Amino acid sequence: MNLLLRLNLALGVVFGLGALASALVCRNVLDANAQHEALEQAALMMDSALSIRDYTQREIVPLLQTQMKSQFLPQSVPFYAATQNFLRLHEARPLYEYDEPTLNPTNPRDRATDWEADLIAHFRNEAGAHQLSGERDTPMGRSLYLARPIRAEASCMLCHSLASTAPRTVTARYGRANGFGWQVDEVIGAQVVSVPTTMVEANARAALHVFLVSLGAVFLALLLAANAVLYWLVVRPVRHMAALADRLSRGDVDTPEFPTSGGKEIATLGRSFNRLRISIDKALRMLDGSR
Repeated sequence: MNLLLRLNLALGVVFGLGALASALVCRNVLDANAQHEALEQAALMMDSALSIRDYTQREIVPLLQTQMKSQFLPQSVPFYAATQNFLRLHEARPLYEYDEPTLNPTNPRDRATDWEADLIAHFRNEAGAHQLSGERDTPMGRSLYLARPIRAEASCMLCHSLASTAPRTVTARYGRANGFGWQVDEVIGAQVVSVPTTMVEANARAALHVFLVSLGAVFLALLLAANAVLYWLVVRPVRHMAALADRLSRGDVDTPEFPTSGGKEIATLGRSFNRLRISIDKALRMLDGSR
């Protein structure tokens, strides 16, 4: 087995072990980064929803007060505006789901499920909790979620304090059984954004694939460069010296001198061979003279 092949095999083994270790470490790092990126995207969606809610409350509701006396308009509800806005975002981010579940909603379809109620209970019990994230099992697989509390504001009391004081158009549409008894600054619901973990994992795997391919390309380039350098600085001069030594060993007195140029080690080897050649010439002359 020649020197270049041995070098390539040794470097290949070292690279394989290094790539395996790097893949294991990078996989965990990329998984964490992909999850962080997904949560950051979810946070941006929540911020957008909060902006829409605030805009609706300050700008839209005052414009619809006259119409609301004779007809209930869902466009006046911040929750409706936020969820409608997310429908547009959903077209660009189809795997993300947004909801604002409530413990005591006006419309029963917005009532929190068991796991959403647990989130709301957490925000109620932990006054300093402003955000909660985690994973949960769903019929479609594991899902990553981000949740923030929704607190009742003073403006909410117009429709949600007492059924007797709520606008007639609201009670006429939804009845008097749900959505009342709220208190100012009470946690009444939560913003929840969910995304399948399969998407997060797919992003991490794609990044890992790019990293490993790039690592392999760099290794291949370095290997080719190392082979070229080793061939021109070591293998080629050594092969040349081996050919000269073979001619000399066969008694070819016209064998040229060994080269003394190139790297320090190769030059030293060439000078050593030249001294050996001189010594052999002297020994041969002495043998001829003694005959």
